[in-house]
Formats: sequence, structure tokens, C-alpha cells
Amino acid sequence: MTDQTRPLRVAIVGAGPAGIYAADALMKSDYAAGPGVSIDLYERMPAPFGLIRYGVAPDHPRIKGIITALHKVLDKPQVRLLGNIDYGTDITLEDLQSFYDSVIFSTGANADRALKIPGIELDGSYGAADFVSWYDGHPDVPRNWPLDAEKVAVLGVGNVALDIARVLAKTGDELLPTEIPPNVYEGLKNNKAVEVHVFGRRGPAQAKFTPLELRELDHSPNIEVIVDPADIDYDEGSEAARRNSKQIDMVANTLQDWAIRDVGDRPHKLFLHFFESPSEILGEDGKVVGLRTERTQLDGTGNVKGTGTFNDWEVQAVYRAVGYLSQNIAKLPFDDQAGTVPNEAGRVIADDTVEGAGRFMPATYVTGWIKRGPVGLIGHTKGDANETVANLLEDQPNFPGAENPAEEAVIEFLEGKGVPYTTWQGWYRLDAHERSLGEPEGRERVKVVERHDMLKASEPDKA
Repeated sequence: MTDQTRPLRVAIVGAGPAGIYAADALMKSDYAAGPGVSIDLYERMPAPFGLIRYGVAPDHPRIKGIITALHKVLDKPQVRLLGNIDYGTDITLEDLQSFYDSVIFSTGANADRALKIPGIELDGSYGAADFVSWYDGHPDVPRNWPLDAEKVAVLGVGNVALDIARVLAKTGDELLPTEIPPNVYEGLKNNKAVEVHVFGRRGPAQAKFTPLELRELDHSPNIEVIVDPADIDYDEGSEAARRNSKQIDMVANTLQDWAIRDVGDRPHKLFLHFFESPSEILGEDGKVVGLRTERTQLDGTGNVKGTGTFNDWEVQAVYRAVGYLSQNIAKLPFDDQAGTVPNEAGRVIADDTVEGAGRFMPATYVTGWIKRGPVGLIGHTKGDANETVANLLEDQPNFPGAENPAEEAVIEFLEGKGVPYTTWQGWYRLDAHERSLGEPEGRERVKVVERHDMLKASEPDKA
């Protein structure tokens, strides 16, 4: 049993918003005011913040402002950041269980959900996650991205699809004031795209854009947003959705306004197509040359059915933004279809591969997208964290307890293995370095891409 006379030791694997919100919930709990809590946040990247740093488009400083709130959590003395540590390689579940009373996994979702249509494997067919990682300067992806296509298709009508379409339609110079690293600027400066086509299977009332994200498309002096009036259609289910959601109604109204206006003369055209279901990516000599869609129509409920009419679109690249998928976590059960760890309110459900009796894995929890799937906005993970932490604390009296809970024990373990880890103080040094790179150009920061450069910038200055 856990020793009630010392702080509760908790490891959180994943230092994105979900993991940091879980740490915050632990520190705000009654238990923290009593015996106390001691939290170590593990992160595979040398820098924290997960999706905020590597999943949000660079021209969205408003969303990146969430980092300010996350900073306050990581500044607390009860929390320690251990970055550049790969769970399953540098440290295992058994290792964590020896050093901590409980483990929370908040590893998010960083792979693309599959889209099973003919031609998906062609050269010029890309996943959203890979492109986002490239333009966000992720150290583990190639430094170059092929941007030779003049006409591009984006499949999906969520905010990620909008981000990709907007980045492809803007000029490199428009994005230069952001934190994009030099290799991304060079790539976007030479981007040949002049037409970007976004395709949605259903109608305007079923689009998953947020109103603000949608309206931002029209703010660029280089992007002409075009909506076909024939795509503005609502059935009974769609009208009900508009009445019940101010957000859905705002999106529909914006799309309607764009459909009836005259087309202007901005140099890059961004088309938003509805009622077009992708059925095949067309190719020649192994390369994308087009997209075939089936025209759909509403069925009265807000869903759609195929009409049997097909349209071919001339494009040289296709980006699928049909959802992210979490990846399997070593030593945990995993639902491949849902892309989540099976759980009840954050408690990980044991399966046949896990030793020990009982429905749940002892002292093991999940929060964020690995818990409920990659849906909802960043703020929704707060509720996830609160639920998971409440159940963790309820279960705490029955935890087996860590064998070696001293805070320095895990540091000695990592150093003994020669794992080069980063810290919260190291992030402050990396942050200052990135800001110094941006200062001569009047930019807030320039993101460092190479992992070894991030590690070097995070090290204390040698006296």
C-alpha cells in the first residue's frame, strides 16, 4: 500500500496539454493539500507542449497562447519535466511502477487515420499528420516537402483540413513572420500551388470547422475563398443542427455569404466543396493526376447518400485530413479500431495479456485523446483530466505503492542508462535561444528543428 506519510508519486507520460492538465488537477486536489503530490512529466520530444508545439499551424498565435497557462503549471515545484525520453525504450512500464505509485498516459494522437480508397498509395498522396509535422518543425520527419503541385486537394472538413489548405494557399512570405524554421520557409517560398480544393462528403451544416478558423481563411490578401451556391443545401436534420448549435449556424451563415458574393481577383483560389465524397485518387505512372468524387445528397437526417454521379478533378497532390489516430502503447491493451486504450473514465481495463486479477490494471490511467479518441478542442482535455485524476485519487488507498519512490531514484536510473534527458530549466534555455534567433528578423522566435540542436540549447552553460 502507498505510504500515506509521503507525497503521492505520479508519472505522467506525455507533456502535451492533456498531461499538463492532469498534473494541474492533481495539484489542485485535496490530497495535494494533505500528504502532497510529486509529479514527473515524461515527454518523448526534448521540448514540452505536444500538440501546441507540433500540431497547431504556425499562423495561429492565439491558440499557442495556451502555452502561457501551461507554463504556470510546469513552474510549480511539485512538477518535474523529463524530456527526450522515449517510453518503452528508455523507460518501461515496469520501471515506472517501481518509481511511482501511479502512472497516467496522455500520449495523444500523432498518426493519420487510414482512408481506404483506390490510389491512396500514389506518389503525391499524403497524410495530414506528416505535413503538419513538417511545417511545425518536428525533428523526426524529413526536412524537405514536395510542393510541386499547382492544384491540390484536401480531404476533410475539420480544422486540420483548414490549416493545411491555408498553409498551402498562403505564400512563404506571408508565413515568414511566424516561428517557421528556415527549411519550412524555403519550401513554402517555392510552393507552386495556386488552387486548393477542400472536399467534404456532407453539407455545410455538417462541417466540423470552428467559426473563427473558417473566417480566418478570408483574411489573407492572397487567398480567394470560393463556395459553389449549389453546395448550400439543408434538410430537416441540418436545420435542426443549426437551431441547436450557434457554432454550426455561424459556420453555415459564413459559407452562405461566400457562396453569393462575386469572385474576386486574389491570386490563389481556395475552393470549399460540399456533397463530394472521395472515391478514388487517379494516377499515371505512379503519380497523382486527379481525384474522383461521388456527388452525394442529404437524406433528411443530416446524413447523405450517393447519387451515382461522379466528378473528376484535376489535381497533382491529395492531402487526407480525415482524423488522427493514436498509436499502440507498450504493455497496455489497445483498441486498434477506436485508436484508444480501453478504459472506463480513465481507468485502464486489463486484458488477457496483463497479469493480475481484477477488471482494471492497478494504478494505471489514461487521459486526453488516447482515452477518448482525437475529437474536440484542446480545452476539452481539462474535463478528461479532472475525471481521470478523481478516479486515481479514489483508488489511491489500494495502490501497491512504489518500491523506490525517492525523487532522485529515477534520475539515477536514467543517468545510469546514459539517457540524455531535458528538464523544465532546459526548456527555458531552449525558449530563450529560439527567441534570440527570431530577434534580428523582428520575429517572436525561430523554431529549432534538429533534435541534437534542441538538446544542446537546453544544456546549462558550461562555466
